[in-house]
Amino acid sequence: MPPTPVADNPSTGSAPTKFEALKAASGHLKEPLLSELDNGSLNFSESAVQILKFHGSYQQDNRDNRRKGTDKDWQMMLRLRSPGGRIPPDLYLALDELADRLGNGTLRATTRQAFQMHGIAKADLREVIGTIVRSMGSTLSACGDINRNVMAPATPSSSGGYPAARQLADDIADLLTPQAAEGSYLDLWVDGDLSYRIKPRLSVRRVKARQAEGPLFSGDAAEPLYGATYLPRKFKIAVTVPGDNSVDLLTQDIGLVLFSDGSGRPLGCNVYVGGGMGRTHNKDETFARTADPLGWVAIEHVLDLVQAIAALQRDHGDRQQRRHARMKYLIQDRGVAWFREELKHYFPQPIARLRQEPKVKLLDYLGWNRQGDGLWFVGLPLICGRLEGQTKVGLRQLVATYQLDVRLTPNQDLLLCNIGSNQRKGLAEALGRLGFDAPEAPEPLARHAIACPALPTCGLAITESERILPQVLERVQVLLTSLGIEKSILIRMTGCPNGCARPYMAEIGLVGSGVESYQLWLGGTPGLTTLARPFLEKLPLDELEATLEPLLRAWKQEAGPRTSLGDWVNKQGDARVKSLLVQP
Repeated sequence: MPPTPVADNPSTGSAPTKFEALKAASGHLKEPLLSELDNGSLNFSESAVQILKFHGSYQQDNRDNRRKGTDKDWQMMLRLRSPGGRIPPDLYLALDELADRLGNGTLRATTRQAFQMHGIAKADLREVIGTIVRSMGSTLSACGDINRNVMAPATPSSSGGYPAARQLADDIADLLTPQAAEGSYLDLWVDGDLSYRIKPRLSVRRVKARQAEGPLFSGDAAEPLYGATYLPRKFKIAVTVPGDNSVDLLTQDIGLVLFSDGSGRPLGCNVYVGGGMGRTHNKDETFARTADPLGWVAIEHVLDLVQAIAALQRDHGDRQQRRHARMKYLIQDRGVAWFREELKHYFPQPIARLRQEPKVKLLDYLGWNRQGDGLWFVGLPLICGRLEGQTKVGLRQLVATYQLDVRLTPNQDLLLCNIGSNQRKGLAEALGRLGFDAPEAPEPLARHAIACPALPTCGLAITESERILPQVLERVQVLLTSLGIEKSILIRMTGCPNGCARPYMAEIGLVGSGVESYQLWLGGTPGLTTLARPFLEKLPLDELEATLEPLLRAWKQEAGPRTSLGDWVNKQGDARVKSLLVQP
């Protein structure tokens, strides 16, 4: 297939950047990846690495093993696409085996409800991805400038609007799967084998057919929605039900709150647009942002709306500056009123005023819960989402023995689902032997704390995150106990400012800014409805307790028993809060 010529950026008229030209010349995400897969090199070229991302993989090296004068310890991180976090038993067992045989022996639940594998050699990548595909999984568009894994509440509950929310997440994932890129993906990893595929629902296929019409059409018949250059940057969507903010709704490019009637039949969605966490230190033009309300859309138009918003971002997102390419900057620069008006060219249906929603909570589903139809599920807390050692071995045995569905939460926890009442006692005893004797009651600070992988594998990491979060939580808990504080705090930590653990929504956010040094963000709220703000640019980790102690002491003395740290901080004003953070 000859390279597709890349047009000037329609929003600016500027010549295409090197990265945009690379995407256009890739033959819908094949080259130069295909040419380099079997060339004997231990690593891919930079151009191939950029195309590889669309297939769900990042090239990394183990930074613990870097030595001057020696080659890097090259390895691949592979991320799955699992809408709503669902991992069927056969896929889970395949991932477990692959992690041991061809990875570093661990699996990691991400904050977007998917598993990551680490430590894969370039030479083994085709076998790993091919096995995942044949086991009914996928890594396509888990990374890259494209719609990412669609989030939804992980609970398998059969009541309320949860089944409809899960179905909508699945439908959106099918709707925004790139057509030509899917062909490239299958050609690269399974020699074009289509036998594993399950077709999207007919209703989804009908909506998807409209991508080849009118302003939705990119001009590329092979890739009607995305075109040869796909989206300007990554694109994130989440679906939830009223009151459940387990998906961190306001951090998404599109957030959908699905309303249903008493029988669970979907009625329509409140729609939010323009959220995003990524930013860059010392670049004020980059920032975290929460989504704006767009309005209410009836259920029969929701899928059309989703692909219309993607098309609008395709045409108007910034393709000249990648750090300014997310949809949040488009809306920030031009305003949600402009966005709503421009959207009419892509989506002619009415958008009404938002429906009233109940107060939201960060739900986690830990412990034993009724699933419905006589079944149970159990939520297991995983600190930082890392699954390894005897815990991994034991869970494999349970999934294999009972053929349990696994679901991953945005909080990096794991649910075992479809448990019969007669199986519950045996499973509870087995989980107790693995250390999950009280899965409903983890340590309070650990319950909702999350961290990104950071060192040693992430090439963007400035400092530690996952490996030290348990010690940080323990230190903060000791401080709280010494002050007589029994309330918990939502803490999130990242090794760089890109925001993979969404630290900018936390009550205390620690964002790597130097070796063992972090920006301190405060003011997020337990329900994930308020954006935190930076108060210290560089907080040395060894000064954590001394810096936080005056603030926490004042919170205990002045706040009511039900006032969270984030709410209290927001009532004090920035000057007062900074005065309580004087560093030693």
